[in-house]
Amino acid sequence: MRILFLCNKSPWPPREGGPMAMNMLIDGMADRDHQVKVLAVNSYKYHITDSGIPADYREKTGLELIGLDLKVRVIPAFLNLFTRKSYHVERFISRKFENRLREILSEDDFDIVQMETIFMSPYINIVRKYSRARVVLRAHNIEHLIWKRVAAETRNPLKSWYIRHLSETLRNYEMNILDHYDGIVAITPNDADFFRNALLKTGGNRRPVPVTDLPFGMRVMNPVSDDTKEDFPSLFTIGSMNWIPNQEGVKWFLEEVWPDVHNHFPDLKYYLAGREMPEWMLKLDLPNVVVLGEVPDAREFMESKSVMIVPLFSGSGIRIKIIEGMAAGKAIISTTLGAEGIQCTNQENILLADRPCEFFEMISICVTDRQLCRKIGSQARSLVSASYEPGELIKKLQGFYLDLLH
Repeated sequence: MRILFLCNKSPWPPREGGPMAMNMLIDGMADRDHQVKVLAVNSYKYHITDSGIPADYREKTGLELIGLDLKVRVIPAFLNLFTRKSYHVERFISRKFENRLREILSEDDFDIVQMETIFMSPYINIVRKYSRARVVLRAHNIEHLIWKRVAAETRNPLKSWYIRHLSETLRNYEMNILDHYDGIVAITPNDADFFRNALLKTGGNRRPVPVTDLPFGMRVMNPVSDDTKEDFPSLFTIGSMNWIPNQEGVKWFLEEVWPDVHNHFPDLKYYLAGREMPEWMLKLDLPNVVVLGEVPDAREFMESKSVMIVPLFSGSGIRIKIIEGMAAGKAIISTTLGAEGIQCTNQENILLADRPCEFFEMISICVTDRQLCRKIGSQARSLVSASYEPGELIKKLQGFYLDLLH
């Protein structure tokens, strides 16, 4: 098959959730001898230089980057209040991207054009005009739900009102564009059910759109890290800190949980790592909170710490960093929403907590019982090996494509 991937950010390097998820599929299809081509947005949020792309990766994927200015502008954002258009989506509309897409479609025939996230949907009409390919949405999240949940957690009334406006306009766009696709690949079964129900409500008499679910896949880290090099006990959080749900979760944990944890375990350290940390996080001056910023090697960092903290209260889709932590054999404490979409079982391969007292209890258990940490981490690793093996997921996606083509 010949597959064109349109990506809202570069899949290379795969160092945060979205690029990791995209790269898994792109790499997997290319490794199965399918012809792959990638056209991706390059913005300040995930800026990649051409020299930073390995030659073999560029040859395998045909990766091209088109620069887009995705910075939020005050005047356009204000004027958007008087329209029904989604400001999130509008920022991805680019004449330069459109022209290059038109050239690519005119130069080559594709069987599948896959839009990575709903934000690439404005280009559906170009694909329809210049190609007979089946058009597939890879939905990393139910995008409007992220902002709906962020609005609910935002304390500033004016800011909450504006975020609700963004959520509503994004919801209208997201729901109305679904039946323009030939197929939808959701990242969790729950998301797939949401899209099926939404299509039933909005599709009318139009043809049904097939929907499947395909999680993020990851090979378990092998061999298992030497736990003699692990700082036990220690807590850590790692993630892209320019993502609002991550920032809010960390802030909540530091305010609501950490003071009690530090009082009871004064020697315990909490490490914060991740890309694009906001200024307030970099300037934190709290006892035994170690702010590292972006670390050179996420796997090495995870292996050096013992208990992963994922305090998420908004968001959607699947938390790839949890899958990554599970593959590393780590005991993970997260919220019910943070673990949403992952086939995990509380107190078997993950520990769930939604209130400060529950987080405190789970942390207390972990830092005083190393054997339990090992057991939870080992069972988490087994889950990833059994349910998130990339090769099996690529076979499933390949079958979905073939069904669309016949």
